[in-house]
Amino acid sequence: MTNDIRNAFRHAISRRSFLKHSGGCAALTSGAALSTLLQLKAVNTAVAAQSGNAGYKALICIFLHGGIDSYNVLCPLEDGEYADYRQVRSNLALNYDPNDPDNDDVYEIVDGASGRRFGIHHGMPGMAELFRNGKLAFLANVGSLIERTDMNSYRAKQNLPLGLYSHADMIRHWQTSVPQSRTQLTGWAGRMADLLTDRVNANATISMNIALNASNIFETGDTVVPYIIQDRGATLLYGYRGGGKLNKVLTDTTDQMLAETYRNLLEKTHAQIRRTAIDAAIDFNNATSGVTLNTQFPNTYFGRQLKMVAKTIGARQALNQERQIFFVMRGGWDHHAGLIPRQNAMLPEIDAGLYALYQALVELGVQNDVVTFTASDFARTLSSNGKGSDHAWGGNHIIMGDAVRGGRIWGDYPTSLALGNPLDTGRGRLVPTMSVDEYAAELALWYGATNSDLDTILPNIRNFYSGGGSPIGFLT
Repeated sequence: MTNDIRNAFRHAISRRSFLKHSGGCAALTSGAALSTLLQLKAVNTAVAAQSGNAGYKALICIFLHGGIDSYNVLCPLEDGEYADYRQVRSNLALNYDPNDPDNDDVYEIVDGASGRRFGIHHGMPGMAELFRNGKLAFLANVGSLIERTDMNSYRAKQNLPLGLYSHADMIRHWQTSVPQSRTQLTGWAGRMADLLTDRVNANATISMNIALNASNIFETGDTVVPYIIQDRGATLLYGYRGGGKLNKVLTDTTDQMLAETYRNLLEKTHAQIRRTAIDAAIDFNNATSGVTLNTQFPNTYFGRQLKMVAKTIGARQALNQERQIFFVMRGGWDHHAGLIPRQNAMLPEIDAGLYALYQALVELGVQNDVVTFTASDFARTLSSNGKGSDHAWGGNHIIMGDAVRGGRIWGDYPTSLALGNPLDTGRGRLVPTMSVDEYAAELALWYGATNSDLDTILPNIRNFYSGGGSPIGFLT
C-alpha cells in the first residue's frame, strides 16, 4: 500500500468514525446541515480563541535515532567538572584548554542562570551562535520515567521503564510517554492532535501531524495519523501527471477509472480513497511549490527534509492549518565504535540543517511561533568501551526558537560526571532528573493544550506536574 493510499485510508476511517458516532447527516436537510456546520465552525473559532489556540504554532521533533552521545554535544567546562568529565570519558573526551583555545574541541558558552561554563561540540558553531543570541537552550539529563526515580528506587527496580537501555523500548517510550507499556499504540503528539484538530484545523485537508519519509508512533493518535511526505513533497501515483504520452495515458486512464460508479463496496471504497489521496497530494504539492525560500539549506538528506518542513510551514495558509507538528528522523547514532570521527562527521550536518531551518523561519516571519526540539532513544555511557560508548539513560537535548528562553541550561546538569556519582547506575549511565513527560508537557501547553488535556496526552504527568505555572519554564 503506497503512502498516498495509506494516508487517505486513515483519513477516511476517521471521517467515517465521526459519521458513525454523530448518526450521519441523513437526519439533516441540506440547509440545516449547512447551518449546523457554520455554527460548529463559529463555536470552534470561539473555543480556540478562549483556550489560547488563536494564531499559528508548530512543533518540529528531530528524532536522533540510535541514542546520541549527548555528553559530547554539551560538556562541562568548569575546572573540577571538566576534570571529572575528562577522566570518565578517557579517549572519548573533547579537548579543552582555556590557555590554548585554538586547539579546543568546543565552543565555550555560559549558562545565563548559573554562570556555569559549558562546551558545545566544535562541529556545531550554529548552535553555539543561537545559544549566545538567546534563540536556543539545552535541557539537561532528560529521560524516560514513570515516576521520579533515584538510586534507591533504581536498585529496588521500583516502577522502572520496561526494557531500560533497549533501543526498541526506549524509542517507543520517548514517543508514547507510556514507559510502563510495550503495547501502547498511540504517541503523545497523536493524542494531542486528536484533542486539538477540530479546535484549530477544522478545514484542513491533511493531518495536523506531518512526517518526513517515515511513519511513526509519536504522531499516531486514535483518529489522527501522520501525513507522510518526502523531501520533494507528497507522493503521487508513479507517472501520474508526468510528462510524455505514456504518462498522459496513465493519468487519463486513472481519472476515468476513479470517476466510475462502482456497485461493489470494496471497489467503490478503493476508488474514493485513491481519488482523495491523489487530490490531497496535488493540493499539498501545489501549496508547497508556491513557497519560495531565499535561505540556503545544505544539500544533505537531513537538510532537504528540513527545507520541506520550512516550505510546508510557508504553505500553512494554503493548507488551512493553524497548527502543525513535524517529525524528522536522523539515524546512525548508535556509536559503539568510532564515536569521535562519526560525531565529527554527523554533528556538523545536524548543525547546518538546524541553523538553516532557523534562518528560514525568520525569513517566513514565524520564528516566534515554531519550536524545534530534539529527542533520542537514550544517552550513552560516560565511560568508553575502548572505541565508543554504549546504551545509557538520561541525556541532553536542544530546544530552538524565539519562544524559547534561550541562553540557558534548563534542568539539573550534574556537577560531577565521575563514576560513582549519585546518579550513576554503572559506567556513567545516569538516572534522569527530568522526565520526558515534563519536557512534553511544556511543549504541549505552549502549543495550545490545556492542563486538563495533559491527562490524556501524558498519562503519567501527575507524577511530575500537578498543574499551575509551567512544568519547567523554558518556553515563554
